[in-house]
Amino acid sequence: MSGARKLRIGTRASALAMWQARHLESRLRALPGGPPAELVPITTTGDVRTDVPLWAVRGRAFFTKELDRALLEERIDVAVHSLKDLPTALEPGLALAAVLEREDPRDALVSRTGAPLAQLPPGARVGTSSLRRRAFLSRARPDLTLLELRGNVPTRLERLDRGDYDAIVLAAAGLKRLALQPRITQLLPPDTFPPAVSQGAIGLCTREDDRYSRDWLEPLEDRPTRLATTAERALLERIEGGCQVPLGALATTQGAAIRLHAAVCALDGSQLLAASGETAATAAGAAALGRRLAAELIAQGAAGLIAAQRAVQGEVEAP
Repeated sequence: MSGARKLRIGTRASALAMWQARHLESRLRALPGGPPAELVPITTTGDVRTDVPLWAVRGRAFFTKELDRALLEERIDVAVHSLKDLPTALEPGLALAAVLEREDPRDALVSRTGAPLAQLPPGARVGTSSLRRRAFLSRARPDLTLLELRGNVPTRLERLDRGDYDAIVLAAAGLKRLALQPRITQLLPPDTFPPAVSQGAIGLCTREDDRYSRDWLEPLEDRPTRLATTAERALLERIEGGCQVPLGALATTQGAAIRLHAAVCALDGSQLLAASGETAATAAGAAALGRRLAAELIAQGAAGLIAAQRAVQGEVEAP
């Protein structure tokens, strides 16, 4: 498509977000006649509001709503998201045009001494900003001292290195994408430490009526990742937890089948509810599987665990 119109790519300004945006730019450039692209950094609520933990802030879309607004106002053509940050209900007029191939979805422990989770000393200080990670850490090691940790990936590692923590937990995908894989002490097994919904996947949003942008993005779609994240997001939508609920889930495609494992954990680690299932690897099958496992978790008592968690959050208004 000679003389292709430039695509304006909206992104957060963190090192990881910029990596994701540049990755999209390179994928577009590799397409036959691929369009030129311009990166447009945008500051989000989640980037600005670092004075409180995210779980204490009411509302959702902390890292996405400003990008949504820019799309709807036609200041950008594509918004690049870590798919785990994207609410399951998109803003009216927007579409998830493509999902790129998933990086390692697991959580990674990074410790100062190189000790894995089981060998951290009693009372070790572990930093994380995620209620999900806090809950599963409490279940695995109730003796740990869990501390809040905000900031981008390099900032979190700097705080670990200067001794604020004995270990921290981060997404393996972010460390690998930033060439920081050597810092990983241990990859936490997803059967006992399920990752956040869609962790490691990149979502590309456009306006629903922007056929030009969608035509360029759709060839970049990775079908196994789309199916897996469809199942996970359907589960999350049914449970209606958002990013502040101690829910972990991971779907994998194996040939013509898709398998999903999910768990909800009490914040103190005292109770764990889990469900697993398998179905045909189709879009409809993936969504139905997610909804079915959500119903199973709710029947087991997930709503009570979520209600207890919500009783200790939401004390701070998002700006």
